[in-house]
Amino acid sequence: MVTQQYINEISYKIIGCAIEVHKNLGPGLLESVYEPCFIDELRSSGLIVASQVYVPVHYKGKDLGGCLKFDLLINDLIIVEEKAVEQMIPLFKAQLLSYLKLAAKPKGLLINFNCENIKDQMVSLVTNDFALLPKT
Repeated sequence: MVTQQYINEISYKIIGCAIEVHKNLGPGLLESVYEPCFIDELRSSGLIVASQVYVPVHYKGKDLGGCLKFDLLINDLIIVEEKAVEQMIPLFKAQLLSYLKLAAKPKGLLINFNCENIKDQMVSLVTNDFALLPKT
């Protein structure tokens, strides 16, 4: 059964994997360098990873053919958006919220690899779907 605790445990693993990649590569590289290393680290820790996931855009109940693509989907529950930017901007958080809503996923993580400390710039978001899950 999927619970808030289970999702938070997966999130903790994801963050640990991001820290491990950052520890080994450091800041200053392109996202395209971090992504395969991060995916390898996630899979090595036993997580199921789908990358570059397409999500259809439905407008007023109609599929009008558009779609969005986000970076990673972990265990079919958590969307991870990776960045390698000098500064995090509010748009990144808004995009993650939109991805969560369109994909109907309970939690998302926004991780910036171009920083001194991953935890300082990481953003964790949850949806109403998360709030409706049992705690344990």
